[in-house]
Amino acid sequence: MSAKAQSEQPGPRAPSELVRRVEGLRAQLRYHSHRYYVLDAPEISDEAYDALMQELRDLEAMHPELVTPDSPTQRVGAPPAAAFRPVRHREPMLSLANAFDEDELRAWHRRITAALGGQAVAFTCELKFDGAAVSLVYEHGVFARGATRGDGVQGEDVTANLRTVRSLPLRLHDREGAPALVEVRGEIYLPLAALDAINEERIGAGQTPFANSRNAAAGSLRQLDPAVTARRPLQLSVYQVGEAQGRPFRTHSQALAWAREAGFPVSDEVRRAGSFEEILAYIREWSARRATLPFGADGVVVKVDSVDQQAELGATAQAPRWAIAYKFPAEEAETRVREIRVQVGRTGALTPVADLEPVRVTGVVVRRATLHNEDELRRKDVRIGDAVVVRRAGEVIPEVVRVLTEKRTGAERPFDMPACCPVCGAPVERPAGEAVARCTGGASCPAQVLELLMHFGSREALDIDGVGPKLLRQLLDRGLVADPADLFRLTKEQVLGLDRMADKSADNVLAAIDRARRPALARLVYGLGIRHVGLHVAEVLAAHFQDLDALSAASFEAVRDVPGIGPAIAASVVEYFQRPSTRTLLRKLAAVGVRPEGRPARGGRLAGKTVVFTGTLGRLTRREAADRVRALGGTVGDSVGRRTDYLVVGADPGSKLDRARKLGVTVLDETRFLELTGGSP
Repeated sequence: MSAKAQSEQPGPRAPSELVRRVEGLRAQLRYHSHRYYVLDAPEISDEAYDALMQELRDLEAMHPELVTPDSPTQRVGAPPAAAFRPVRHREPMLSLANAFDEDELRAWHRRITAALGGQAVAFTCELKFDGAAVSLVYEHGVFARGATRGDGVQGEDVTANLRTVRSLPLRLHDREGAPALVEVRGEIYLPLAALDAINEERIGAGQTPFANSRNAAAGSLRQLDPAVTARRPLQLSVYQVGEAQGRPFRTHSQALAWAREAGFPVSDEVRRAGSFEEILAYIREWSARRATLPFGADGVVVKVDSVDQQAELGATAQAPRWAIAYKFPAEEAETRVREIRVQVGRTGALTPVADLEPVRVTGVVVRRATLHNEDELRRKDVRIGDAVVVRRAGEVIPEVVRVLTEKRTGAERPFDMPACCPVCGAPVERPAGEAVARCTGGASCPAQVLELLMHFGSREALDIDGVGPKLLRQLLDRGLVADPADLFRLTKEQVLGLDRMADKSADNVLAAIDRARRPALARLVYGLGIRHVGLHVAEVLAAHFQDLDALSAASFEAVRDVPGIGPAIAASVVEYFQRPSTRTLLRKLAAVGVRPEGRPARGGRLAGKTVVFTGTLGRLTRREAADRVRALGGTVGDSVGRRTDYLVVGADPGSKLDRARKLGVTVLDETRFLELTGGSP
C-alpha cells in the first residue's frame, strides 16, 4: 500500500512537524549512505549514522502511515519468498561476444569501422566485474523492481533481495527531474575481502567455499529470505542505462555520467578511447594491475560510445555487434611450497597436495594446490620450499604450473611418495600402467571411509543436508558409524552427544538422513562410490538395469554391452558388486530402509528426450530438476548438442545458451520447465 493510500485510512494524522522530521532523517540517511557505500568518503561515524536510523525506525513504528517503500528502513522489510516471479525484460539482456587475444580484438575493431563506412568512432573501456548481472527499474525516481538476467529475455524478480544492497539507491538524487521510467543494468558483486571472510566461515562450518565472486553473488541474490542476503555485503556497479523515458542520451559515456549524478555507483575506471591503440593501452594497463583491484574482474568490456552508431551496428540473436568482452588470460601468481602432503581419497587414491603460502589468484586466496600424482610431481620436480607459479585451472581448481628453479637456494627438499598409507598404515600399491598409487586398506582406512561418507551424502548423491566433514569426523572418531548404512541407525541421543549440537540441530540432521531413504537409483549407485562411475555413468546404468538387484547380479558382458559403458567401467562395476564387503553394505542399507525409488516411466512425457541445464535455478535444486526429468522417462545431458531437446536456463547461464540458440534447441526458463514437468516444486 502506498504512503498516500495509507494516509487516507481512518486514524490520527501525524503532525506536520513530525512529517518534516521524518523526511529530514531520510534525506540525511540517503546522503550519508551514498557517501559511505558509493563514494567511500563517510562524513559521520557509524554510531552517529545508527542513531539517525534508530530515530527514524522509532518514528515510523509510532506512525506506520508514514512508511514509504523508499525509506532507508525498508532495505530488509520483506518476508521470505516462496519462489521468484518471472520478469520479462523491457529489452533483451544479450550476452557479449568474447575476444581472447589482441588479434581477435583487432579483427572486431576492423569489422566495426568497416560497417560504419569510415565514420570516426569513439569507444568506452570498462572493467568487466565478476558478479551477477541485474536489471533495475525506477518509476518517478523510486526503485520499483529488480530482476536477474535469466536467459536474457526473462529473469527472476529479486526486488526484495536487491533492496538490501546498500549501494543501490532506493530513491534517485533528483527525484523530481528523474525520468518517469528508467531501467539501468549493473553487476552485483562481492568485494574480495568479503568473499574471503565468507569462505573462511563456510570452510569453518564444513561447507564448500564459493569458487569465485560470481557464484557468491548469484547465490546470495537468489536466497528466498532477504534477511540472508542482507548479511552478505553485496555491492552494485552500474554499467548501462537502458530505456529512459523523456531522457535521450547521445552517447554511452553521457548516460553513465547521468547515472553517477543520479546516485548510482558507476566505476571510476571507465575510460573513453578514440583509437584502437588507446583501447590496447587500457587493456594492457589493467591486465598488469588486475591483482590490485578490491573486486574480481575477468576482463575489459569495449563499447562503441555513440548511441546512433550502436543502433546502426545492431545485434545478432546472441550479442550486440557494438560491444565485445576482452577476457584476461588465466591469472598466475608466485608463492612458495611450505609442505607437501598426501590426501587419501574414497577409492584409496593417494594425491600429493602442496601446502602454499597464501596467495590471491583470480579473486580467491589459495592455500593448497594439487600436484595430481607421482608422475606429475616428478615431471615438474616440485620440492618442499620451492618458489612456484600457481593458477586456478578453469578458474576453479588451484594447480602448480611450474617451479622457479632459478630461485632455489639449496635448502629445498625432494618429496617421496609413501610406501604405506599415511592414515592407516596399509601398503600402497600402484598397478602397472596406472599413474595413481592407492592405499590397500579399504574399509579399514579411516580416510577412505570419511571420503566415502562425504561422497554418499553429497548433493549429487543422496543429498543429506547438514551432514558435513566436521560432523562425520566426530561420528567416526566416536565409533558411531563405519559405513553409509550406519548413518540411518543414528539416534537423537547419539547426535545430541556431538560437539556444538543443540536439540533443533539434532532434529534437522536426523530429518535430513530420513529423507534420504528413498533415493533415485542413479543417485544411490553414484553414492556407493564405485571407481570409474560418475553421475552420468550411474544414470546410464540405472536407466538400463532399472533395479539395484539386477545391476549387482549382472555379468561383466551384460554391463560391458550397455551403450556408453565399455570394458574398463564394466570390470570396475562387477568387481565392486562381487566384494563381500559390498554385499554386506547392501544388506545393511536394505535393513535400514534405504530403497531406490521405482523405475522411471517408459512412456513418460519426456520419454526419449534429452534435457540439459545451465545457470542457477531458483525454485528447484539442480538435483530435484534432474530427478523430475528422469521420473518422466527423460535423460539429463551434460552438454548441448544436436540431440538435445530442451535447454533449461536459470540465472547467469553459460555458453550452453548460445550454442542452443545456434542449434535451434528449445529453451525453457524455470517456470516453463515446471509447467512441463508437473507444476510447483
